[in-house]
Amino acid sequence: MTNSTEIHVSGQVDRSEWDSFVNNHPEASFFHLSGWSAIAHEIYNYAPVYITARRDNRLVGVLSLSHVKAPLTGRSLVSTAFSVGGGPLAIDQEALSRLLNAAEEVGTNRNVDYIELRSDFSADHWQDKSGTHAGFKAPIIKNEKEALAAIPRKRRAEVRKAIALAEAGDLVLDQRRNLDVFYRLYAHSLHRLGTPVFPKRFIANLVDEFRNHTEILTLTYRGDAVASLVNFYFGDTVLPYYIGANDAAREARAFDYLYWITMRRASEKGYSYFDFGRSKIDSGPYIYKKLWGFNPEPVHYRIKPVKAESIPNISPNNPKYAAFVKLWPKIPAPIVNRVGPMLAPNFP
Repeated sequence: MTNSTEIHVSGQVDRSEWDSFVNNHPEASFFHLSGWSAIAHEIYNYAPVYITARRDNRLVGVLSLSHVKAPLTGRSLVSTAFSVGGGPLAIDQEALSRLLNAAEEVGTNRNVDYIELRSDFSADHWQDKSGTHAGFKAPIIKNEKEALAAIPRKRRAEVRKAIALAEAGDLVLDQRRNLDVFYRLYAHSLHRLGTPVFPKRFIANLVDEFRNHTEILTLTYRGDAVASLVNFYFGDTVLPYYIGANDAAREARAFDYLYWITMRRASEKGYSYFDFGRSKIDSGPYIYKKLWGFNPEPVHYRIKPVKAESIPNISPNNPKYAAFVKLWPKIPAPIVNRVGPMLAPNFP
């Protein structure tokens, strides 16, 4: 017979114990680590809510929430803010149910519009949020020649051109954690896409918090930095997560080379999977990832309306934000780089 499961809800937690549980859970992701909510609190003042389930004084489940209070998008509880994963992590259905019940209680007490958990699980009364994004993850082929041959022909030709540029010395990989260069290139990319950039200190805190899980790779083309990529490493997987580039990156085939070299470096380090992340279905990034030979898998999140009557659509595809997305690239960069970090908290 299962002993009773005790639930504890707090704004603080033994992060070492929490992360040990995450690191040893077979379904855990990088976004389950306690540092994400801690950083969301430090940078955006989202109040953290750590929910733990215990049995015989042993952790059997965890759920980290950020309490978001955003002028444009309302009040919510999100797990995990500014990520593509997270959600409840439990050893069995009872622990999972108790975590979800606790989350609903917190949401009701705090009068939020909704609760969004960025993972899939089986539970009554939680709505499925899917159909907008797909994920791309595949094993890394260890043999370099076989890995190159596995890339579909047209994309393989571009990767070969990138490799040739590197061999000629035109493309050079800088492995130093050059945060300033990364942020400049990333802000440029988001400006073109019509998306507010987060504050520089957000990525600085991420790199510091997850220093053993993170690298920044910068690519120079004939002496000038053209692209920079932040990779996360967790378990047996590498996740290329944030990438920024300038207008010369296309000529330099910088995207192709950065992803290719990340795969090769991860393989050398003993990692087994390349997680290309999620993309909006039929978007440019979605098509690009398919060109690499990655198969899209539907992304399912779970959402619980609390005060709201329907699931909110916080997406650039929402007509409510469409005019903003079109206008943003036309605003001078110095202005958007000042205003963007103030708007970013609205889109956790």
